[in-house]
Amino acid sequence: MSFEKKLNYKFNNQEYLETALTHSSYAHCKAKKVADNERLEFLGDAILSMVVADYLFVNYPKFDEGELSRLRSILVCEKSLCGFAEQLELFKLLKVRKRDLAKTPSVLADAFEALVAAIYLDAGLKKVRSFILEFVKPMLSKEYQMEFKDYKTFLQEIVQQNTKEKLSYVLMNEVGPAHEKVFTVGVYLGSEREILGTGTASSKKEAEQQAAKEVLKLLGIFRESIRDVK
Repeated sequence: MSFEKKLNYKFNNQEYLETALTHSSYAHCKAKKVADNERLEFLGDAILSMVVADYLFVNYPKFDEGELSRLRSILVCEKSLCGFAEQLELFKLLKVRKRDLAKTPSVLADAFEALVAAIYLDAGLKKVRSFILEFVKPMLSKEYQMEFKDYKTFLQEIVQQNTKEKLSYVLMNEVGPAHEKVFTVGVYLGSEREILGTGTASSKKEAEQQAAKEVLKLLGIFRESIRDVK
């Protein structure tokens, strides 16, 4: 199978691969019961987190817990996993009810997690670790060792992992003449309107970013720069 050549791995049990590539929308529309990849996705998520955490712990001894958590979150977030899946062109192989689903970021990310679990079940931890790190290492050698710029996006991803509540950014104050205004924005969580942090800047958008940055610093998952930490 050409896909297995791309993986640099041949499955001993083809059923693991078939299941990993079967979305629930496809499985549920079949008269005969077909296994979907949701259970594999659950296992793959845990394996990814463990393998990446172990690699970062060993290779970044100067990083504290917050910095390790931040970096792991970037490496295993939906955007990153979707990118891994696109590299493998999983959208061409996914069994879905409607083809449009095959290019949905969440579906692709879930499929990559399922593939990780399939390789683990078929060949064990050593092989799947090697497979995962082929994707992770290039990311670590590029911009992901530079300071994080889109604080709002990163904070939103962290919040979504822990609560269903939504973040909102509210203008608290603006001062100065029209051409030199300074804005202060607060970031709030959920219906209780609990303020998490504030930011001040010469534009509303930048003030929102600064507010999100303050929250990340308070959570212990951001530092001013990690360029000098090897």
